[in-house]
Amino acid sequence: MLERSRNKKHTQVTFVLPVGHPAGEASVVGDFNEWRPGAHPLTARPDGSRAVTVALPHDQRLGFRYLAHGDYWFDEEAADGHDGRNSLLHT
Repeated sequence: MLERSRNKKHTQVTFVLPVGHPAGEASVVGDFNEWRPGAHPLTARPDGSRAVTVALPHDQRLGFRYLAHGDYWFDEEAADGHDGRNSLLHT
């Protein structure tokens, strides 16, 4: 799931994974962090979901995916689109 809020300078995007999916550590990687695994790890919320918030420039089209323990890559079903390789996000 993606949560967004805009301010004058950035769009704050919170990437959220549901409780227990997938098991173990996970991070979000994409154009905004040069596809560096572990640059934006998701951390636990009080409800058991995991999330990380990233400030991104307005009016961008960015590719991203999630990377979980064991080299398990997966997409965001609620993304703004998919290009056949990655989830897409429009800020």
